[in-house]
Amino acid sequence: MVQKMTFSFDYEQMVQKALLKVAKDALQKTVENGLPGSHHFYLTFQTNRSDVDMSPRLKEMYPEEMTIALQHQFWDLIVNDTTFSVVLSFDNIHEKITVPFVALMHFLDPSVKFG
Repeated sequence: MVQKMTFSFDYEQMVQKALLKVAKDALQKTVENGLPGSHHFYLTFQTNRSDVDMSPRLKEMYPEEMTIALQHQFWDLIVNDTTFSVVLSFDNIHEKITVPFVALMHFLDPSVKFG
């Protein structure tokens, strides 16, 4: 007897995957062209993951999650298939943060009310 496999669509997972691609594409376009006009991003991510790379000082300050802004002062934005990294200033100390896209919780561009 042949059993039929049953499955269902996991729409929530498909939507999350699509939204991560939007965030990745927006960051990649920023690498290539800079931020146009009034565009800027707020990115919230989990900091308590072992694959998030940031200084112990920042991990201590933000043990669960952190929101960063990419607007006027950020440097060395790098985007690859699985992560993005950026240098930001915290209390006048430049810190590099590397975040896997799977750790991203929120992506917002308030200039166009997208999030």
